[in-house]
Amino acid sequence: MLREHIEHLGVASDGRVFRNAAGNYIDAAAYGTTWHRAREAALTPDELALGLAQRPYDLRHAGISFWLASGVDPAERARRAGQGIQVLFRYYAKFPAEARHHANRLIEDSTRRWDEREDDAAAR
Repeated sequence: MLREHIEHLGVASDGRVFRNAAGNYIDAAAYGTTWHRAREAALTPDELALGLAQRPYDLRHAGISFWLASGVDPAERARRAGQGIQVLFRYYAKFPAEARHHANRLIEDSTRRWDEREDDAAAR
């Protein structure tokens, strides 16, 4: 969606992605209204009812959580977020179910490889 927005509307000369109709900064007083309209345009009624991205800051949390679920190294995640590793683990280590399943698969795969090495060594 962001790529489509940039392809369609481009970015401001200073790199800002979002701006008002005149190409200037979005006025702080209008930001809430602008955000509300953007949510309604981008999300389905069910997603709106869930309260997804109620505040722009929620996108930061979603992005960092996505990095976590994607397996990005904690030190790199912290560097990109501009925070310490302890802060990231305190606020962003709420693993979604799929991340837990992925972790279990990694552990099971490693255990299986370990067992296979032991079996190969015993057969020699």
